[in-house]
Amino acid sequence: MTAAHNVFPSPHLIPVLRAAPSILVATPNALLRKQLSDSLRKMTSVEEARTGAEALSVLERRGARIAVLDRRFPDLLCDDLISIVESQFPGTDVVLLDGETGSVELTEELRSNAAYGWFQDFNSAAERDLPSRTAQPAPGPERDSDFMPLPGIVGVSAAIQQVASLVRIVAHHSTSVLITGETGVGKELVAEAVHKLGARADKPFITVNCAAIPEALVEAELFGHTRGAFTGAVQSRLGRIHAAQGGTIFFDEIGELPLASQSKLLRFLESGEVQRLGTSDVFRLDARVIAATNVDLEKRVQQGLFREDLFYRIDVFPIELPPLRERVADVPLLARFFLDRLTGNPTTNLSPEAMEKLTSHDWPGNVRELRNVIERAFVLADGHANIQPEQIMLRKHCATVRTRSESS
Repeated sequence: MTAAHNVFPSPHLIPVLRAAPSILVATPNALLRKQLSDSLRKMTSVEEARTGAEALSVLERRGARIAVLDRRFPDLLCDDLISIVESQFPGTDVVLLDGETGSVELTEELRSNAAYGWFQDFNSAAERDLPSRTAQPAPGPERDSDFMPLPGIVGVSAAIQQVASLVRIVAHHSTSVLITGETGVGKELVAEAVHKLGARADKPFITVNCAAIPEALVEAELFGHTRGAFTGAVQSRLGRIHAAQGGTIFFDEIGELPLASQSKLLRFLESGEVQRLGTSDVFRLDARVIAATNVDLEKRVQQGLFREDLFYRIDVFPIELPPLRERVADVPLLARFFLDRLTGNPTTNLSPEAMEKLTSHDWPGNVRELRNVIERAFVLADGHANIQPEQIMLRKHCATVRTRSESS
């Protein structure tokens, strides 16, 4: 590294920035970020980020010729961030920023390429060329600095921002929501976010794993039963839907719900009525329905395994949750989150090489796989300060387990 220039911004750095089609300014210091961005925006297009993960999200979504990165972020170590930028975004040069003093310095990589010539030899000719060399900001969604994360959700990638926008829109309505996505992407967390952001937040949130309940007991679990309604029913019991009164009931893996139970669920969705097994009594209940699946329900409908009318009743507001391989910018933040949960404080870190190994993986098991990999690496590190790449043990994707419907 060169010695830091204690100016803001460095007048010698201006030529480099003027020749760049876009700049990313990433620092948790809000005042410094605004001042630097306002100054640079007179010359070229500028994107802002508050955290290391947000910086990666901007680079993934928009790209940047030069990334001005703070030495200190609340979520990522500077060395880890630089390592990821170098491996994942080779067209981006890095300028380091001290968020406390406002000083900047060039990395050796930036000094060694053409930008260093601009850094040294800026003159009036470059000034005259400025209008033709300055790129205009490209249209796009809100800056990441305006993004508020969902409760319980870790990530700031463009894909997660889109999910967050949909969640915030539908949370204040009682509309049925269908969350789709691969196994392990966090569909239940999104369902909980819809519940927590809505008017029912102080009411129950009841989860039903449709694949985990024995087929013979599904109706009793969902709708309740009276004593003696079937063998083993030694006492009367209210069902899961009744327990969600006033709140939200979440049907996970709804594609595994037996056909016989689907018709009763449809009745509840259309009329709010539930009838317990063993009695003709009908309860009228108010519970919001959110469902999730990792299978193609439309294909199940065509196969006669899922009722078409039920599908259209739950698919009022679909939310597709992207796989982790499509939100690489969230991997470092998720890894840090899981590591902090294991340690209780940031005493163990991921080496730059280990972080690069994580961001290069395609994560067929998604967030659940990442969580398990981090826990295994933490155990293997056995108290050492840095997790090394050989402790990041990645497995090949396992064969998909057959569903109940496919195995019957």
